[in-house]
Amino acid sequence: MRPDDSSRATLGKAAHENFPVAPFFLPRAWRDDLMAVYGYARLVDDIGDGDLAPGGADARHLGAEGETDRLALLDAFEADLRRVFDGVPSHPLLRALRPTVRRHALTPEPFLALIEANRQDQLVRRYETYDGLAAYCELSANPVGRLVLGITGTTTPERVRRSDAVCTALQIVEHLQDVAEDLAHDRIYLPAEDMERFRVTEADLARSTAGASVRALIAYEAERARRLLDDGTPLVGSVRGRLRLLLAGFVGGGHAALDAITAVGHDVLPGPPRATRPNLTRAVGAVLRRARGEG
Repeated sequence: MRPDDSSRATLGKAAHENFPVAPFFLPRAWRDDLMAVYGYARLVDDIGDGDLAPGGADARHLGAEGETDRLALLDAFEADLRRVFDGVPSHPLLRALRPTVRRHALTPEPFLALIEANRQDQLVRRYETYDGLAAYCELSANPVGRLVLGITGTTTPERVRRSDAVCTALQIVEHLQDVAEDLAHDRIYLPAEDMERFRVTEADLARSTAGASVRALIAYEAERARRLLDDGTPLVGSVRGRLRLLLAGFVGGGHAALDAITAVGHDVLPGPPRATRPNLTRAVGAVLRRARGEG
């Protein structure tokens, strides 16, 4: 099935992620399945962020033409998702997801969790504690890693635990990169308890450049994310072949993004620090060397 223009625009965002979504070295079947899952995850995030492609095609596909309320669109999206498992969905990206779901006997739960995370984004704009933020990541990030394990046939309880650590870390890293952008949308993903500890106010986050207290807070959260990446890294050594390289890309991408944050002195307010390709390559290589030692 050929995607329409809005679906192509959604899938095209894969090039801007911190990590490779479906790199060329994977088997074609895996690439297709991973892109199907990415298209789903990206679209639900775009609905939650109000960042759908212009023209209203996505709403039309969901039977909600003219609808702009994000919660209503998420409801329509969930209804179409359920048709992936029992019927024929209407949206092209959900129709593309259907063969992947059937091929790997994927369950609705991780897909529904991603929708619930975006519902939560409409209702919860501040997190009092790290535990509360981690619970959000359980919905917004961890399901993606579990789907990757499902597609590659490598799910075990220990791998799920390690994958959850990596995915939560990657979500925290993205939040650190996007502090200014999130605040512009009246969202803060830095725990209020940590902001209080470092004496950071919302006004501090709204400045064009970070002061010492904000930099210290970002450094603290970055170290927390790095520890999670380290906890999840044995996942890479637990698999072989091209899957090992893919997972090293995820973990290495997180490390490279954290290195980029460190390189700007933890001043994320002027804009998202991004890893360069050479730094990403070096970070992936370091993860692979560690995986060989642990494997």
